[in-house]
Amino acid sequence: MKGKTQRYYDANPEAKAKKAKYDSEFQKKREQVKKRVEANRFNRNNPNSTKGDGMDASHKGGKIVLERASTNRARGGAQRR
Repeated sequence: MKGKTQRYYDANPEAKAKKAKYDSEFQKKREQVKKRVEANRFNRNNPNSTKGDGMDASHKGGKIVLERASTNRARGGAQRR
């Protein structure tokens, strides 16, 4: 089942394109690239992290930890309300 946000973007292609452009620019920022590289390195070198385990490398509390993907990706989003 699609969430409220996805239904909105499906119904409003202009808004979806605007968000995609913003996200693309945001992910190019030096800080975001650094965070992504750190998380990828942590996942690659962590023996507890395996492909398809449903876990994310999460920047939580100033350090990188393994966390359920659903919890990590929901933080600060629509499900927080």
